Amino acid sequence: MLLPRWWELGDPCAWTGQGRGTRRMSPATTGTFLLTVYTIFSKVHSDRNVYPSAGVLFVHVLEREYFKGEFPPYPKPGEISNDPITFNTNLMGYPDRPGWLRYIQRTPYSDGVLYGSPTAENVGKPTIIEITAYNRRTFETARHNLIINIMSAEDFPLPYQAEFFIKNMNVEEMLASEVLGDFLGAVKNVWQPERLNAINITSALDRGGRVPLPINDMKEGVYVMVGADVPFSSCLREVENPQNQLRCSQEMEPVITCDKKFRTQFYIDWCKISLVDKTKQVSTYQEVIRGEGILPDGGEYKPPSDSLKSRDYYTDFLITLAVPSAVALVLFLILAYIMCCRREGVEKRNMQTPDIQLVHHSAIQKSTKELRDMSKNREIAWPLSTLPVFHPVTGEIIPPLHTDSYDSTNMPLMQTQQNLPHQTQIPQQQTTGKWYP
Repeated sequence: MLLPRWWELGDPCAWTGQGRGTRRMSPATTGTFLLTVYTIFSKVHSDRNVYPSAGVLFVHVLEREYFKGEFPPYPKPGEISNDPITFNTNLMGYPDRPGWLRYIQRTPYSDGVLYGSPTAENVGKPTIIEITAYNRRTFETARHNLIINIMSAEDFPLPYQAEFFIKNMNVEEMLASEVLGDFLGAVKNVWQPERLNAINITSALDRGGRVPLPINDMKEGVYVMVGADVPFSSCLREVENPQNQLRCSQEMEPVITCDKKFRTQFYIDWCKISLVDKTKQVSTYQEVIRGEGILPDGGEYKPPSDSLKSRDYYTDFLITLAVPSAVALVLFLILAYIMCCRREGVEKRNMQTPDIQLVHHSAIQKSTKELRDMSKNREIAWPLSTLPVFHPVTGEIIPPLHTDSYDSTNMPLMQTQQNLPHQTQIPQQQTTGKWYP
């Protein structure tokens, strides 16, 4: 069942929605644009056809509400279901999408968006995109095909193109038809063209930008390229004057008179604006001249024939294995002869040694032996710090416990009270009798 509706939009870009029909621009070039929108209530896995134009921004929304009806149990009319759904998109028969087509989905609870600018090389070639939806709660899947039929544009490419960098927008926010229409309306008021198209939208992250910090609602930023059929206005040219170029080099905002027309909704970085005039571009194609650095044409490659002669590798094996083994054996025999058959012995060594050297050696050995014997009989005095100085009772100076001739090598490590001289005897209590001094 198809229900027509009419929409009003101010942006001349192809905008489609999965499950909500196809929204296409009318031939009007100025004023309000009228779009015919059809709503499809069918749940059949059918292919969808869209017809974008080359060089014009193409946006296709994958709506979660449409795919919710594909997963069992099917929701009843009026029932609210908020299952997390993600999408996977790829060119049929390939693991990824075409180079001009991008896809973004911020969270599983938001819609996915396919967007990009078709190229002239793909005109007339149907591009089939496989769309696979995953229900992250039930693990069910649903697959649809999107057939993109790229049409040729009469005025492609537009001769004057301007690229704006909007700092307070993310790419999925800028792809919304209302937001993009407001931006193109502001550009149209400044530029005053007869025809204005959105050519491409690129996230700042794809241009090497940094991911913003999650504070103060910071945005990634987005580049929006638009094209027109009239030269740039004086307001857009203001960024090229020397004063504004100097301010940009000092990281200061340039003074642009028409910035207030964008400031209410869009914060534009005028230092990053790019103005391209394709009418003044000169072709840089140069014919290739063969010379140094270019190999001559060698003709067609001729692979070797299948009838190859057999080769005997026995000789190569012997040379590779036998020659190193023989060299190693000869070296082993030479080393064995030197180590085992060339030993001289002690007697031969003494016979060849001069007598004076043997006498000196004998004297050194004798002196060493005498010193070792003397070290065994030496007497060691006890350290004074280990000897008592005063008697513990009388307070008199007591002589050392041992004389200098005392052999301390046989002294036990712990002496009993009976072995210690000059020990004070403590009187013992008698059971009967009297005390005696």
